[in-house]
Amino acid sequence: MDVKTLSAMLGHVSAATTLDIYTHITDDMRQAAAANIDRGIVKAGPKKKKGAAAASAPPEPPRMTDFKPYRGRMRRPGTGCISQIGENCWEGRYSPVWPDGKKHSRNVYGKTREECEAKLPALIARMKAEIKAAKGNTGAIPDGISNKKKAVAAYMRANPRVANKAEIARESGTSRNTVAKYYDEIRRTMAVV
Repeated sequence: MDVKTLSAMLGHVSAATTLDIYTHITDDMRQAAAANIDRGIVKAGPKKKKGAAAASAPPEPPRMTDFKPYRGRMRRPGTGCISQIGENCWEGRYSPVWPDGKKHSRNVYGKTREECEAKLPALIARMKAEIKAAKGNTGAIPDGISNKKKAVAAYMRANPRVANKAEIARESGTSRNTVAKYYDEIRRTMAVV
């Protein structure tokens, strides 16, 4: 298939990424290309006399080679990932699934890979503690949740009988859309407690 279609199927942003990763050159390919260039130059050059026959064998087609894709260093699950995002900037990321069923990502940054490797375990430990607190439903609202959701949850826990979303929005200082977005989820966690 053509490179653009393959690039789209693999999820690459551009066809250049696909070509950089999945193409390779062999000696046979180089020889075939050189022979094609020679044939093109000979055709464009001065014509030979009819008596002189040029004996040139057609080039062999390129042979198949074993394709070996590049696999980066694999990390154990639950240890986050580290990638270079600039010349002197590295990013460490941890994206666990929270009790609400959504992934919440947090990042740490460093000037070297080692600096990110040192910061990442502290981030993972902090996020695991927040997840444990969220699963425990101890009434504490973990820091991984947005401030708007915290405000809505705090008001609903303090006033469990209030069911009017407009009133909850007004008293918590958020919009009705925000309350509608989190209302059912917060009610479920309150019912578990």
